[in-house]
Amino acid sequence: MKKAKLFWVDLEMTGLDPTKDKICEVAAIATDMELNEIARFEAIVKVDEELMDKRMVGDFWEKNSSSRDALKSQNHNGKPIEVVERELLDFVDENFSKEIYLAGNSIHQDRKFIEREMPELNKRLHYRMLDVSAWKIYFENALNKRFTKQDNHRALDDINGSIEELKWYLTFLK
Repeated sequence: MKKAKLFWVDLEMTGLDPTKDKICEVAAIATDMELNEIARFEAIVKVDEELMDKRMVGDFWEKNSSSRDALKSQNHNGKPIEVVERELLDFVDENFSKEIYLAGNSIHQDRKFIEREMPELNKRLHYRMLDVSAWKIYFENALNKRFTKQDNHRALDDINGSIEELKWYLTFLK
């Protein structure tokens, strides 16, 4: 029986504008509702190098130059987005039986890229999402409690951090 309930996704993109930027790294972790990992997925998406050079500039990328450089250096090993989407659909088919709830930090932004670059996957996702950043807003502003996580800006690391962050918030409910 397929046990996965949450489809944790993190995308690394050339920037935040889904009309101009492209996905360059994808990671996913399937968990149950107790946040136990069931399976994981990682892929590099091949992006036009000129686009990467043009879009991966500015303060954010200067502050995160090691992430930028790693994303650029792995680009030659990337696959076309259509192949990555097919692999993600296979991952979903293997691990989920019903609703596929997208989960992550500021997951609405990743969803915009999924809608644009992976339309078949987008069709399979439930309209409801579990966004850890909503918990962050409440805990920081109403309770003055902060979770500190590393911002590696690498897809799999960011998902693991988001899961740990949600686990931390949930300790306050017990």
